[in-house]
Amino acid sequence: MALERVGRLYDGGRVAALRDVTLAIVPGEFVAVTGPSGSGKSTLLHVLCGLDRPTTGRVWFRGAEPASAEEWTRIRARHVGFVFQAFHLFPTLTALENVEIPMFGVVAGARARRRRAEDLLTRVGLAGRLEHRPAELSGGERQRVAIARSLANAPLLVGADEPTGNLDSKAAAVVLDLLEEVHRQDGTTLVLATHNRDVAARAGRVIELADGGLVSDRCGS
Repeated sequence: MALERVGRLYDGGRVAALRDVTLAIVPGEFVAVTGPSGSGKSTLLHVLCGLDRPTTGRVWFRGAEPASAEEWTRIRARHVGFVFQAFHLFPTLTALENVEIPMFGVVAGARARRRRAEDLLTRVGLAGRLEHRPAELSGGERQRVAIARSLANAPLLVGADEPTGNLDSKAAAVVLDLLEEVHRQDGTTLVLATHNRDVAARAGRVIELADGGLVSDRCGS
């Protein structure tokens, strides 16, 4: 995964969320993207994972430059998982059903989808909460459902945008441990945006942004 001189403008070009950012991420890395609010962390993560398109520059995934939004959709469905700060679970669906959603069109058969969703929820410690809806879960449990959903199709890359931002310290520690476990055991590339330096310190590499530009790229823990 790589960005080449990427810029992202909003509000008719008056706001530059990213400015001429060039970086490459090695498969299997754990990278933290840090910086104050408004520095461009979320935008960089969204562009890297194909959730947003750059205004200028180029984005590469597995050595190729996706040519269209449709191609990015296919890549995200099969190779990219994403964990949002605000969970973004469907409130009317159970935990099991939320995890199954990304599998449609990728994993054939209702039984296979259900079995994989059960396995993933068990992996994140929610074997007893499969039929609970988001309103019946704590914030930490909802984020664990979101992590399970992000792993639905065994992605090569997981992006996590402030995944502990809405959690208390105990729940945050559980979520970070889970993400690190996935990175370590599955060899998944993990790119995590955070303003928390203690969270960033757990990564092997720390990228720092300010005003949309790359100001530091260093080894972490």
